[in-house]
Amino acid sequence: MTAGAVDVLVIGGGQAGLAAGFYLHRIARDAARGRGGPAPSYAILDAHESPGGAWQYYWDTLELFSPAAYSSLPGYQMPPWTGAGNPSAAHVVAYLRTYEQRYGLPVHRPVTVHAVQDHPDGGYLTHTDRGTWESTVVINATGSWRRPFVPRMTGAQEFTGSQLHTTGYRGRAAFTGQRIVVVGGGNSGAQVAADLLPAAAQLTWVTRRPPRYLPDDVDGRALFALATSHVRAVRRGEPSPGGVGSLGDIVAVPPVREARDAGHLQAQPMFSTFTPTGIRWDDGRTVEVDVVLWCTGFRPALGHLRPLGLAMDDTTPATDRELPTRARGRGGLFFLGHGDWASPASATLVGVGAPARTTVAAAIEHLTRTSQVRAPSGRPG
Repeated sequence: MTAGAVDVLVIGGGQAGLAAGFYLHRIARDAARGRGGPAPSYAILDAHESPGGAWQYYWDTLELFSPAAYSSLPGYQMPPWTGAGNPSAAHVVAYLRTYEQRYGLPVHRPVTVHAVQDHPDGGYLTHTDRGTWESTVVINATGSWRRPFVPRMTGAQEFTGSQLHTTGYRGRAAFTGQRIVVVGGGNSGAQVAADLLPAAAQLTWVTRRPPRYLPDDVDGRALFALATSHVRAVRRGEPSPGGVGSLGDIVAVPPVREARDAGHLQAQPMFSTFTPTGIRWDDGRTVEVDVVLWCTGFRPALGHLRPLGLAMDDTTPATDRELPTRARGRGGLFFLGHGDWASPASATLVGVGAPARTTVAAAIEHLTRTSQVRAPSGRPG
């Protein structure tokens, strides 16, 4: 079954996919006004039931690292946040929903992409649970939310308590009175541990190395600027000012800062094994546990691209040196929103705009070179 044929197919309807959609929309708008070349046809496929990307699944007390004015996608500023601290995840979801509607972006959902393969006549075939799409360009903006990472630990199968990843955490209410271990020394680990403190009967925070807090005045704006300058310097062969990791691993948002300053966030070293009823360290110390919560990050969700046989740099697809969002050796395949391996800070709201602009420009250039401009497709059905 054929689902559609477009010039540019964006896979992923979260913040990165919407940023790409904005620039495609702007090119189409200009073409309609007689400016520029022909309007590219495009569609955005989103696996989620509703707008908001991964933000709609975060815990209820999560907040951004930066104020609303510095957390926006291109073209439309995030509305002011009137609550305490920085904007909540729910505020971001509302913003992304409005953003999608504001520009009339052709998002099709829910659509699950199974595989992308080379089209015999050039371009790509994208097979989904709702048919196959043909396109000259694919912009992969799938992020990593659907590939949570949990390390393998001795004894985990025999542990009789509960284990869940950050993806399954919605708030502290479900954990009242329980003995909890939070694993992870990054932002999620610190924020979840701080969030659980008022509810847990016993909270143990474990990290592979001592927690490294960024200076308290550092927020998302500074992190984006630092990440960008670091990656650009490395690509140019120039001395780097140091990446985000040179400052630390944890942004001290107010709840984390308060818990840390009160002495309640005291990290323990990583345990070595599970016991049937808890965890054990190499020195023989044990703790009885009801729940282990893994705040151990994600891996890029790229399994649908395996049929393409992409060149790899270690565990991620190799990208072009001049344009880091473009797959090496493939003019019509791009990655957007995956972070530093594909473009600096592109996994953030404030950071995805610039790579989205250059990626869409490169996609249009590729369309022009291949002279394969399709008639506009229909709106989402």
